[in-house]
Amino acid sequence: MRPTSDRAREALFDILAHGRFADRPVFEDARVLDAFAGTGAFGLEALSRGAAQASFIEKDKGVLAILRGNIAALGEERNAAVLAGDALHPPPAAVPVTLAFLDPPYGEELAAPALAALATARWLASDALVVVEVAARQTLVPPPGFIVLEERRYGAARLVFLRAAASGRGVG
Repeated sequence: MRPTSDRAREALFDILAHGRFADRPVFEDARVLDAFAGTGAFGLEALSRGAAQASFIEKDKGVLAILRGNIAALGEERNAAVLAGDALHPPPAAVPVTLAFLDPPYGEELAAPALAALATARWLASDALVVVEVAARQTLVPPPGFIVLEERRYGAARLVFLRAAASGRGVG
């Protein structure tokens, strides 16, 4: 497991808070997805900043216990849904999210296939903002239906901000 640096996570939430992609903080009242969730840092941070609900997708059974413990420690059980599964083969979404975080393992080229799978399973609302963390030198070519808005590098990490296109295949 490779956690996102505190500096990168803080910078990310500063960007999301200060109206770069919307006229108000993106996470306020948002329905959030934290795919490749690990300990749930992205989704839990969004909940702590006013997101309405967060869904977490994680397949590692050992990490799932840590994730559930973190959710309980923060008292967010009512606002969090944990799905033990693979972001490359997600179950259909009950309700699409407006903000998604993907933090796949570096070097495995999982981001683009996961984006396509999540879109097909209707996880992403039309016009959802998606933040993908990849290795600083890793190339991310998003699948059809996604528009790259911006990229920021923080040490070994690069954050790629994408918008799910309103007319994208499977997105909506």
